[in-house]
Amino acid sequence: MAVLAFTPLLRYAVARHAVPPGADRRSGCDACGTTIGLDQPWPALGPTARCGNCRARIGAPPATVELVTVAAVAILLLAHPPAGELIATAWWLAFAVPLVFVDLAVHRLPDRLTLPAAAGTWLLLGLTALADAGPTPWLRATAAALGLAGFFAATTLLFGARGFGIGDAKLALSAGALLGWYGWAIPVLGLLLAVTMSGLVALGLLVTRRARWSSHLPFGPYLVLGTLGALLLVW
Repeated sequence: MAVLAFTPLLRYAVARHAVPPGADRRSGCDACGTTIGLDQPWPALGPTARCGNCRARIGAPPATVELVTVAAVAILLLAHPPAGELIATAWWLAFAVPLVFVDLAVHRLPDRLTLPAAAGTWLLLGLTALADAGPTPWLRATAAALGLAGFFAATTLLFGARGFGIGDAKLALSAGALLGWYGWAIPVLGLLLAVTMSGLVALGLLVTRRARWSSHLPFGPYLVLGTLGALLLVW
């Protein structure tokens, strides 16, 4: 499939940004130092996810980025939203997919991915509003983005580490804009889906003793899934 031609870019984003907070972005293989670069063929940016020199694994597990990307594109094609919304959602997914893998790996949502996702989504929805949708859905999307992000940020200020992270708030800007485009209730629905999924997973981990009450689970993947779930219900 043609979409697989873009997966090296997504793998590159995961490999570069899946580092602990405060650390420099990854520029090469952790084991042997072989350079990561989009200007050269390198197995780590393909489905094998292995260094071409020492065969150490780099970034996301083998084939996972490719499978998730194909699934996301299939959802868009099957749902077939209007062209403007399709382009805005595709832009968002181009950042949301690597963000999911980065958050799962190191519990962080870097600005270099969340902020372009938010800015591009907002601008593309604005162009859609200018083309045919009118200003109302775009203004509502803007308000929903700020409201959802403000909610996440408030939990961080009020509850510290027990609340959502600032990275979650920045991801909520783009998710809130997409959801708010379709109505005021849709961001609430997306948030409820995300919280429900994360709660069920947390409960399962507690029951199986794979986590403790003090454990902190990354919320970014659930926010992405909740956003997609809510969008599918309105498309």
